[in-house]
Amino acid sequence: MQLTSLKLYMKQFLHDLRAQKLRTFLTLVGLSWGTVTVICLLAFGYGLQNNQQEQMKGLGDNIVIMWASNTSKPYAGYPKGRWFGFVPEDINMMRQNIPELEAVSGEFQRGNITIRNGKKSKLIQISGVDPEFAPMRTIAPEPGGRFLNDIDVNDKRRVIFLGNELRDEIFGAEIDPVGQAVLLDNVPYTVVGVMVKKKQDSSYSGRDKDKGFVPTTTFQTAYGDRYLDNIVFRAKTLEIHKQAVDRTYEVFSKRYKFDPTDREALAMWDTVEDNGFMVFFVAMRLFVGFVGFMTLMVGGIGLANIMYVVVEERTKEIGIKMALGAKKGFVLFGFIFETFILTTIGGGIGYGIAQIIISVAPMFDIKDYVGTPTLSLQDKLAVVVILGFIGLMASFFPARRAANMNPVQALKL
Repeated sequence: MQLTSLKLYMKQFLHDLRAQKLRTFLTLVGLSWGTVTVICLLAFGYGLQNNQQEQMKGLGDNIVIMWASNTSKPYAGYPKGRWFGFVPEDINMMRQNIPELEAVSGEFQRGNITIRNGKKSKLIQISGVDPEFAPMRTIAPEPGGRFLNDIDVNDKRRVIFLGNELRDEIFGAEIDPVGQAVLLDNVPYTVVGVMVKKKQDSSYSGRDKDKGFVPTTTFQTAYGDRYLDNIVFRAKTLEIHKQAVDRTYEVFSKRYKFDPTDREALAMWDTVEDNGFMVFFVAMRLFVGFVGFMTLMVGGIGLANIMYVVVEERTKEIGIKMALGAKKGFVLFGFIFETFILTTIGGGIGYGIAQIIISVAPMFDIKDYVGTPTLSLQDKLAVVVILGFIGLMASFFPARRAANMNPVQALKL
């Protein structure tokens, strides 16, 4: 019986489709356009959010960059406004006294260093760092190369790790420079690796792609710097991140004799706090999703109006069916069935068009600006739920009106 009913519903739907081609076409256009809008807004919003997250992590993942500053409070007989500098010994002190830390590295910096390879030369900035620096700053070597290691630091080796664009300018994009020598201010250094290209939208001394990295000990030997320019560290987990920061203030306040509550004594760029900015993108995705939903709702309202028209057109037919014994449920489900068929076809067409747009978009070199549009599983489910909701709302009230008709009055119309 159920199969017979479905055949009757489908037969009625196909009859109306042939009889009202233009009306059906315009209905499908509205539903398809709304579906395309919802999917594209969600996909491009998700791609933009992922791109921004990747850009932010290009500086480092949940790290703190710390500089020495001036004290803002008098303490233990010392006046405020006192400056102190970080020294390499502070790194070992942090490793020994702050168990919450996963990694820590000092960093020396110097600009206007001439790097030369044959006839090619360039003024660059170099950083003297420890091996732990790379994973904290999301710096990875290309295959066949490596970053600096403990042996390089202990033996004060003259080795250098190149940013990817620095390699391109000095050697060429297709050249593997690992094992070759470059001159830094006429001193030879052996290239041990090249950085994998990464996205980075923020920095504190220039993009990593343009830099060279050497061991801290080698840097000190070459340039004689006493004070570190900054210290980079990361807690073992996000749960103890604040504890690690507080412990850092405590340890340094004892070493350099300043008030442990003086937050200006140590200047910190805490990238964990930057993660709060991602709430903006979540809110943006919700907003564009709502805009898409409202666009699709317009199509749903149009569909509901059309179904009311269909009910009016079939009034006498409904009266005959009910006079012959058709139940209210049979009439009700018939209209709901037709509406869901239209919604499914319109949504399917819209989904197909949206997938084509999403697939073609990366070909237009927009990845660096808006990321790669991606439709997540959650977004797909959301679109299905929205379409189902609209189909239900567009069909239920016209169908209920049809099912509640008085057969005698319907036959008189």
